[in-house]
Amino acid sequence: MGARKRVVVWGTGVVGSMVIAELVDHPLFELVGVGVSNPDKIGRDAGEICGLAPIGVLATDSVDDLIALRPDALVHYGPTAAKADDNIRVITAFLRAGIDVCSTAMTPWVWPHLASIPVTWLDPVREACEAGGASCFTTGIDPGFANDLFPMTLMGLCGRVDSVRASELLDYTDYEGDYEDEMGIGRSPEFTPLLEIPELLIMAWGATVPMIAHAAGIELDDITTTWEKWVTPTPRPTAKGVIEAGKVAAIRFTINGVFDGREVITLEHVNRIGLDAAPEWPAGTADDVYRVDVIGSPSISQETAFRFTDGSGRAPAVAGCLATGMRALNAVPAVNDLPPGFVTALDLPLIPGVGTIR
Repeated sequence: MGARKRVVVWGTGVVGSMVIAELVDHPLFELVGVGVSNPDKIGRDAGEICGLAPIGVLATDSVDDLIALRPDALVHYGPTAAKADDNIRVITAFLRAGIDVCSTAMTPWVWPHLASIPVTWLDPVREACEAGGASCFTTGIDPGFANDLFPMTLMGLCGRVDSVRASELLDYTDYEGDYEDEMGIGRSPEFTPLLEIPELLIMAWGATVPMIAHAAGIELDDITTTWEKWVTPTPRPTAKGVIEAGKVAAIRFTINGVFDGREVITLEHVNRIGLDAAPEWPAGTADDVYRVDVIGSPSISQETAFRFTDGSGRAPAVAGCLATGMRALNAVPAVNDLPPGFVTALDLPLIPGVGTIR
């Protein structure tokens, strides 16, 4: 297995906390530092922050102190692109110091060649990678491996692909993340959420559409979007409170890659409050799944469910968050071996999870 990879984790939210718990006795990785932005967490043992026994690593907000540890990589679970400046400040500091970064924060970077990404989100990273000779990999679940790694792997089993659709089909009843302003869930149907604006939706969630096209050797004519809302006739309880009758309790959107006059690549979200919401919309054969449908020769369907079987009762969405975090961590050895610059799923070898069976 070789020497353990020394890593710094930035972020102790839902994803970071679960990854730190996995790192405590991992044979391939050694946690040497933890970065936080919340002043209340500074100086506290990272294990205690994450609900564990003390692990002897104190959280800090000092980027310089973490860089001085000379880790093999920063595994970055910072906030979303809504706080792009903070993410870029931290990430570029490590890159400029010659430390590779694997992150889940800036999801447009899943495919940094997406035309709509602001240059102010790209140029500082490219410059830092060049200056430090370091690599920057961004992943997620959606955008991320559920709609890049999964569909492209299945497409590699086909002789012809007429269309490919990657769908997130989730019940958000127990989800505590942000969805009101972004998706409009819980708002009135007249409210226009941020992601209903096509340009924002494509930039925030659509990066894997041109990635798949590039991988398949085609150039898209256009990228289009659709957006639908479902209004609940009755109150619906959630982990965040009650969604009253007359409010949006389910949304469905698509991002579509158009080639030769037809939609050939589709990313779809169906996010509900309650499995009975919007019953006419797509659902998986099991609850809370990510689904890929390839129509071609042969046609292929795959559903992936993320679950905790440890008796903790944690929701499937939380299990998906852990998978997201572990994809970034497990990629560290491969990213260490790649040339400087942005790294995408197309640059990585198979990541089989070294050290996971023990």
